Amino acid sequence: MESLQNLSQQLGELLHQHGLVLTTAESCTGGGVASAVTDIAGSSAWFDRAFVTYSNEAKMEMLGVRESTLQQYGAVSEQTVEEMVLGALAHSRANIGVSISGIAGPGGGSVDKPVGTVCLAWADKNAWLKIETLKFDGDREQVRYQAVETALKVLYEKLKF
Repeated sequence: MESLQNLSQQLGELLHQHGLVLTTAESCTGGGVASAVTDIAGSSAWFDRAFVTYSNEAKMEMLGVRESTLQQYGAVSEQTVEEMVLGALAHSRANIGVSISGIAGPGGGSVDKPVGTVCLAWADKNAWLKIETLKFDGDREQVRYQAVETALKVLYEKLKF
């Protein structure tokens, strides 16, 4: 967990330097990104709130994800994580955010979306949007860890320049 702590610390410094405030919308990681960033002392200066939206109902009620998106593409889809991150930005005081939805396992996978499939989206209030679908290897804990790490790394890479 040391690397997540270091990454969160460095990300926090960059968010603070850029005057940015982060929000998260998480499903399969169950608040893992929010936990990693709030482990850092002083994170209240650059972290606003987290949405843990495990069910489809929570995604719709808390983030405004459209039922039609969930029906057509599923909870684990680029379309859903895009609506999740934009909803998190709309329902918070943050100006940059990340969302995650995936299949951490051990069950729940399919031919099209095997265990380890994770969709992530990052966005800010300046129209930056990045969406990615990745396939992580390992057990449930390893898939969730890699998803949290990726969420933090992409934010760090975006802000380090």
